[in-house]
Amino acid sequence: MGHHKLQRFAENLTFPNLFQVGFEELENPGFPLRGRWHDHFRNANPITIELGCGKGDYSLALARLHPDRNFIGIDIKGARLWRGAKTALEEPLPNVAFIRTRIELIDRFFAPNEVSEAWITFCDPQPKKPSKRLTSPRFLDTYDRFLAPSSILHLKTDSALLYDYTLNEVLPLRNASVTTATPDLYQSPDDPALAEAKLTQTYYERIFLAQNMPITYIQWTTTLQKA
Repeated sequence: MGHHKLQRFAENLTFPNLFQVGFEELENPGFPLRGRWHDHFRNANPITIELGCGKGDYSLALARLHPDRNFIGIDIKGARLWRGAKTALEEPLPNVAFIRTRIELIDRFFAPNEVSEAWITFCDPQPKKPSKRLTSPRFLDTYDRFLAPSSILHLKTDSALLYDYTLNEVLPLRNASVTTATPDLYQSPDDPALAEAKLTQTYYERIFLAQNMPITYIQWTTTLQKA
């Protein structure tokens, strides 16, 4: 492991906006901010999460645009999260936080109805393992455990496979309403519904665009009614 990566891991432990919790602690006593994220942000503003956030490009860009909302980026890679967390502290952006964990465990960090929006940005399309795709029924069921009714979800990806799978196989079987979908975001006409999808370009997105790979985008709303 490189010296710089070790330094970043050590610095991550000092960041008040980056949370790393072991599996045993999640089991007992559980994540202390679950159901209490507004204690951390010191406001009752709506919460948006970014799943597989990498360096947190979207969480940071959206936080700048919407100071009246809270944003939480989630990823398993500590060296990537270091950049996002450090930027949020330097600017500063008090409405941004980060969690280092596997997405499989994400419902351990949020209580029912605590999150109102989720972005899935350039995740692994898992071509041979559909159940591991972050838009598979398995994962969408997990998100439903903490998403509020009528929450908005976004998928932005370079993967035509993941785009087609989500749009044509998964969402038609769920209680969801597709707001907009495009197989080529940057060749689509200007549309207010696409404005936030075009707001920023992630590190990987810039690489894909340089290779002339189209960026796809889907926005949908869950209409699941909860008690």
